[in-house]
Amino acid sequence: MLRYILSRIPVTIAIIIGITAVTFFLLNVVPGDPVALMMKEHINPETIARVRNEMHLDDPAIVRYGRFMWGAVQGDLGRSYKLNRPVASLIIGALPNTLKLTAAALLVAWVVGIVAGVLSAVKQYSAVDYGAMAFALLGVSVPIFWSGILLQYLFGLKLGWLPISGMKDGLRSLALPAIVLGWASAASIARLTRSSLLEVMRTDYVRTAYAKGLRDLPVIIRHALQNSLLPVVTVMAMQIAGMLSGSVITESIFGIGGIGRVSVGAIQARDMPLLQGAVIFAAVLVVLANLLADLAYAFLDPRIRYD
Repeated sequence: MLRYILSRIPVTIAIIIGITAVTFFLLNVVPGDPVALMMKEHINPETIARVRNEMHLDDPAIVRYGRFMWGAVQGDLGRSYKLNRPVASLIIGALPNTLKLTAAALLVAWVVGIVAGVLSAVKQYSAVDYGAMAFALLGVSVPIFWSGILLQYLFGLKLGWLPISGMKDGLRSLALPAIVLGWASAASIARLTRSSLLEVMRTDYVRTAYAKGLRDLPVIIRHALQNSLLPVVTVMAMQIAGMLSGSVITESIFGIGGIGRVSVGAIQARDMPLLQGAVIFAAVLVVLANLLADLAYAFLDPRIRYD
C-alpha cells in the first residue's frame, strides 16, 4: 500500500505544476492593463509606467511565473488588485463558509444517494425503484438556480421555517443550500449505485453467499456493496472537489460568502491575481480528489495495490 501511495505522489505534483503553468500564462494574456484597472480615472502614462515597474509587470512572463511559483510554495499567491489584500488570505477567509456548505451538502448527497441506490437495486422494478429513479431524474434535470429559488420561496417566504440567505443562523442557514446543492449530487450517486450494485449482485460470489444461507442485509453490506462502490468513489471524489472549489450558483443565490462568490467577484472586477488564485486552488482540489479516489480504490480492492 505504501509503495502505491508513493508512486502516485510524483504524478500528482507534476500535474499540479502543469495546471499552475497553464493557468498563469492563460490569465496573463487576457486583454486589459491591470494597473489601469486598479487606478481608473486617477491615471496618466507616467504613473502607469512607474506602477508597472514597481509591480514587475514589465518582466518576461517566464520570470513572473518563476516568481509566482516561488511565492506559491511559501503560501503567497500575490495581492488582489481590487482589494489590495493577499490572495491567500482572501481564499482562506472564504474557505470556512464553503467547508460548512460542502460538508452539509455531501452529507445529504452521500446518505440519500447511497440509500436510494441500494433500495432501488434491492427492490428492482418495484414502486420503490421507480420512485427513487424519478427522484434521481428530477435532481439531475432541475437547474440549481430554479430549485434554490423555489425552496427559498416555499420554506423561507411562505412557511417561514428556514432563513433564505446568509450564515447567521448556524445549521438552519445551511439547510436549504445543502439540500439544493446535495440534491443533484445525490441523484447521480443513486443512479450509479443502483447500476453498479445490480451488476455485482449477479456475480458468482454473491450467489454463493446466498446459497450458504446468508440473509439479504449481510450479503448486500459485506459482499456486494463494497465492491459496487468503486465507480461511485470516483464520482464522490469529484463532488468533493467541485463543491470545495466553489459552488458559484448556490453561494450566489443564498448569499454565502464562500470561494464561489470570491471567484465571481474576481471575474467582475477583472482581478487577475485573485481569479488566478481561485482557479489554481480549485484545480489543486480536483487533483487531490483524484489522488484520494485512487487511494480509496486501493483500500476497497486490494488487487489494485502495486505491492
